[in-house]
Amino acid sequence: MGKQKTFTNLEVALIVLTVLLFCISIGFITMLFILENTVKKDSSTTTIAPAHSSASLPPSSAPQTTRKPLETTTDGHPNAYLVGAGRADCTGLLGDVPLMGYASGDQLAGGLHTRQYSRAFIVAEPNNNKRVVFVSADIGMVSQRVRLEVMQKLKSKYGDLYRQDNVILSGTHTHSGPAGYFQYTIFRLTSKGFSREATDAIVNGIVKSIDIAHTSMKRGRVFVNRGVLDRSHINRSPSSYLQNPQAERDRYQFNTDRDMVIMKMVDMNGQEVGLVSWFAVHAVSMPNTNHLISSDNLGYASYLFEQAKNQGSLPGEGSFVAAFASSNLGDVTPNTKGPHCTDTGLPCENPCSTCPVGGVTTCVSTGPGDNMFESTRIIGEQIFEKAMELYNSSTKEMLTIVNSAHQWVDMSNVTVKLNDTHNATTCKPALGYSFAAGTIDGPGLINFTHGMTEGEPFWDAIRDLLFGVPSNETTKCHQPKPILLNTGESRGEIPWHPTIVDVQMITIGSLAILAVPGEFTTMSGRRLREAVKQELDPSDTKNIDVVVSGLSNVYTHYITTFEEYQAQRYEAASTIYGPHTLSAYVQLFRGLAKAIAEDKVAALPPGPPPPFFNESQLTSSLPLIRDTAPTNKTYGSVLVDVQSNYLPGDVASVTFVAGNPRSSVTYMSNDTYLKVEKHEDATGAWRTVYNDASWETRYYWHKGTGGLSNATIEWHIPVTVVPGVYRIRHFGHYKQLIPATVRPYEGMSSQFEITRS
Repeated sequence: MGKQKTFTNLEVALIVLTVLLFCISIGFITMLFILENTVKKDSSTTTIAPAHSSASLPPSSAPQTTRKPLETTTDGHPNAYLVGAGRADCTGLLGDVPLMGYASGDQLAGGLHTRQYSRAFIVAEPNNNKRVVFVSADIGMVSQRVRLEVMQKLKSKYGDLYRQDNVILSGTHTHSGPAGYFQYTIFRLTSKGFSREATDAIVNGIVKSIDIAHTSMKRGRVFVNRGVLDRSHINRSPSSYLQNPQAERDRYQFNTDRDMVIMKMVDMNGQEVGLVSWFAVHAVSMPNTNHLISSDNLGYASYLFEQAKNQGSLPGEGSFVAAFASSNLGDVTPNTKGPHCTDTGLPCENPCSTCPVGGVTTCVSTGPGDNMFESTRIIGEQIFEKAMELYNSSTKEMLTIVNSAHQWVDMSNVTVKLNDTHNATTCKPALGYSFAAGTIDGPGLINFTHGMTEGEPFWDAIRDLLFGVPSNETTKCHQPKPILLNTGESRGEIPWHPTIVDVQMITIGSLAILAVPGEFTTMSGRRLREAVKQELDPSDTKNIDVVVSGLSNVYTHYITTFEEYQAQRYEAASTIYGPHTLSAYVQLFRGLAKAIAEDKVAALPPGPPPPFFNESQLTSSLPLIRDTAPTNKTYGSVLVDVQSNYLPGDVASVTFVAGNPRSSVTYMSNDTYLKVEKHEDATGAWRTVYNDASWETRYYWHKGTGGLSNATIEWHIPVTVVPGVYRIRHFGHYKQLIPATVRPYEGMSSQFEITRS
């Protein structure tokens, strides 16, 4: 045997260190293995959240995101809808610009009655793969220009998350909102052209409301209910309605649609999110003599509902959102006293809507109140009360499925299959003679009447000079309409009317929403709803609700039935694509419904996209802003002060030196032109109790000469007012020419006291 090896102290130390390092390494490897498995296990229970966390909104410079952010908490309701609602101001110009709806160039905006809002609602399937958006804005109608600009902005923010097929933009059809947001010539003529400020106010408001709805999305439930609302409208063209087949009319009790359909949204904890209501009524309780920006009767219904649900909040604040959307309102008016001759007070409900003196200009329908504000209040309250009743009693819950379909269509050239042996086509756009007669809500020109089926040499000559002689093809296509404006054959770089039109529908469970690009009459809407329902539910076993959402995506005037078209009242004369327009829409919407029912939406051809005209081609004739303060006065100075004492029911009024409110439009979307403040004795502070969105306040802007103007603020003191000391404040902007800048100003009334007696 050899000599046994011995280790030096250094070698022993190295061996011990080596063993220790090996053990430590094994320990680290074991820990990493355990941690890795733990992370994997945790991630397998992490749910896909809706795209509503703060991290889900992309920076404005990043033109894409359809990713769904991860939440760090477990989803307790993975099989529930994702719902969100948002509201944003879209009030535009308060001065100089014409109001949109009555086509009256001298009905210029001159102040503010109630603000306009865009209200957005988003519903997504539980797995967040499909979603739909419905927007109702307090504007006359959605123009194609607004639609295209909104979709561009959504594309830059969200990529392909919000698209042409799954976003509906609808207008309430208030006739008291600013004009100026159209790209087609006929709408710009009575709007003083195109206004970037007016367009931006609407576009930015719509996008912001969608942003808010997007970021607020959470698990929730959707309910639908329907009921009948009486006394809130009448048919303004009953003689046209009677042209429809007797057998068809016998199926309905009334010559208007009195059904209201509501959609209710709540989260999984029962917290209320929002409401959408569809009811067929024109928002024309405010007549063509009004000059204040107003959201009219449907806007007032929204105001009442939101105030009821957002207790303690000022108008426009609070998380609950209530939209009252338009429907097939084409021949429906809220002016329930009916048409009477303004000089004699005698009824003028005849097929031509004329009076012995003044013709159509003196045959006017009025609302149930003593004035326009009272009529707006009465109709708005009736609509609100019915909606609240349906909201509180809604039990029909929607299944967690959503779908959407969209096409662009050249409506000037649609082949319509009438039956197995006959086809027809739509026409190049044109307006008939009775278009110029106006309606009993807003009469037209004395030389025209309803029911005109023959032209007149004088007006034909004017037409031929402006547009050229209508072609034989167009003349024959539109019969029996005598063509007053053959806009589809007009000359010029900007068309007078759109020809490429959106047809679109979305479904939320068993609720189908049809986005129609105009004003369908009562019977037109019934036929469209029935046709779509047959495609979605041929066996009539699914309890489907179909609603028509009017004034959506692009505006193309009216859509009557073929039979109503023969009578050539205003609505028929304004059916611009000819007598087979409704049949074309029925055919097209049937195609969308069939594609959804058969899960073949991807196979739908998108159609030709509409034009987006260079803004340099869209001229404006709005006057230049010139502001001047009186000598020895500054902007905001009080010209006529309040009284020292008022009683409940009185009107407190104060007049200030003002600037042109057009200068304020880019600054006031999240602010107010006025405040009514109450002095709090306990704290010594002033608390805002009313703002310019409040029903009780009105802001009148009076334009003088040489750049002078003033603002009169009225507070219609409610009978429920709390006695105390109050004051009124006014906020605005004026334009300084040298150096060119816009500066803010404010004014304040004296304090005044309200007592009970």
